[in-house]
Order: sequence, then C-alpha cells, then structure tokens
Amino acid sequence: MHNWKFKKIIGFSVLGALLLCIAIAWAMIPYALSKNLADGRRDEAQAEERYRRDYPTQTAWLDSLQACGALRDTFILASGGERLHAKYIPASRPSNRSALLIHGYTDCLWGMMPYAYMYHHDLGFNILLPDGYAHGLSQGSHIRMGWLDRHDVLQWMALANDMFKGDSLATQMLLHGVSMGAATTMMVSGEAQAPYVKCFVEDCGYTSVWDEFAHELKSRFGLPPFPLLHLSGLLNQMIHGWGFKEASALAQVAKCQLPMMFIHGDKDDFVPTWMIYPLYEAKSGDKEMWLSPGVDHARSYKMYPEEYTRRVEAFVSKYIY
Repeated sequence: MHNWKFKKIIGFSVLGALLLCIAIAWAMIPYALSKNLADGRRDEAQAEERYRRDYPTQTAWLDSLQACGALRDTFILASGGERLHAKYIPASRPSNRSALLIHGYTDCLWGMMPYAYMYHHDLGFNILLPDGYAHGLSQGSHIRMGWLDRHDVLQWMALANDMFKGDSLATQMLLHGVSMGAATTMMVSGEAQAPYVKCFVEDCGYTSVWDEFAHELKSRFGLPPFPLLHLSGLLNQMIHGWGFKEASALAQVAKCQLPMMFIHGDKDDFVPTWMIYPLYEAKSGDKEMWLSPGVDHARSYKMYPEEYTRRVEAFVSKYIY
C-alpha cells in the first residue's frame, strides 16, 4: 500500500515537472521571438533621433541626404505576402558598387545607418537598408533570428541589383550584417549566389540559434538547454515552421563559396566571443578575422570607427573595385 502511494506521488511529481517545463518552454517563444519586442523601434522619428544622438559627427551627412531627397523608401513582398520596408541611398557619384546592410535583433534599419555612412560617405557605395521581417516598418508575425529572413535578403539583393546596376557596368555587391544581421548574412552566404555578389562581412554573429538561446538560458537564468530548449524548439517548429538547430549560421558558412570577413569584440558576452572561432574555421577559401580589443557586443565600429573603416575597406577592395 505504501509502495503504491509512493509511486503515485512520484508519478504526479514527474507529470507536474513535465507540465511545468512545457509551460516554461511555451512562454520562451514569445519571450524571445515576439514581434512586439521590436515595436519600440517602429517609430522612425525616435529611431532617427537615437542615431543622431549616438553619432553626432554623421548628422551633416544625413541632413544633406534628406535635403536632396537621396534617402528614399522602397518595398517588397515576402513569400507569405507581408510588406517589407527598406530605405536606399544612391551613391553620390554614379557607381556600380552596392552594400546591403542588415540590422540586429529588435533593431531597425536606423541601427545600420552608421555603417551606411561608412560605405556611402567614406567608400562611395550605393546603400540598401532593409527593415527585417517583423522589425521597423516591415510586417511579420515573429522574429525569425535570420533563418527564414535569408530568403527575404536574397530578394532585397536582387532588387538592389536592379536599382543600382549601371548602363555599362555589372553591379558589384556585398552583404554586411551586425549581430542577428551578421547571423542572417552568414545564413544567406550558404545559398546559391548571383554573379553580382562578391563578398560578405559579418560582425558578431552567432553560430546557430540553438547555441545563442542555450547561452542566454545559462547566462540569464542559470538553466541548462535540456529539456527547455528541446521543448521550445519543438513548439516553435510546430507554430512557426522552423527549428532552432536547423537555423545554423555555422552550417551555412561551411557552404559559402565567396570571401568573408569576421569581426567580433573580444569582450562580447551577449553573442560570446568564442563563437567567431568555429565560424572562421568552418569557412573555406578567402577569409579574414578581426577581434576588436576591449569591445563588447556590436560596438566595434562605435569604438574604433577609423580602424573599422580601414580594415573593411582593405578587405572589400580586394573583391569590389
């Protein structure tokens, strides 16, 4: 009799623990992937003001673009029919060189405006700045951590080619992403590329969504991946149609056939610095790595703008003339 009661207590305890894990795993999906996380970035005026405040030396450049109508809006439709937004900036002088700049998690295109300054003002490129799916002024159901976004980016690259190609010169294009945008860039890099795509620059991207979420579980909550990440990944597969393990920048980089530059702050504890090493090792062919000293997450350009520009220009100029 006592043995039966003991087994009953154990059974209910296990069932309760399992239900608790499922509830937590269910809550993890909106916690990490809700489109509402990016709603604070949907006000363009506020996003522009943040940029002006954080980069006051670039405001004259932005003012000149706005005064002459050179900062313009454009749109595409995602595969699900969502309307996706971007801004573009033609080069000051006719150029066949173009840069597509991809922002990070819960950010918007204004987060990449400092890099637009670098490529446009300093290096003379045409610029396309998309708002990611469910970010900024783009529609969307949830944050996709770069994985499904890679298909949207391929559409944006084709649009940029159509907009910026010269009458006699073929377009030369690069993709440059920061944080989640860097992971997106690497995820794009493993796909078949059009001949106008020449190289990639990734700045502090993660190896995979699984690795990044496992890191966040441990660093924020002191929890191991099992069983919560397994359950939430399964639920996400059922709800949104993609899994955390399949969303691998590492696997995509291993398939990349074009040159790539890897940048990471050596004090990054959000997308931990160690992630750059397996990514760099997975990439075959032409590649370059820069670990920016004393830099935390996504601040290499902010802390070393001149060196960042010099290093990126030296790398990119080997492939885009």
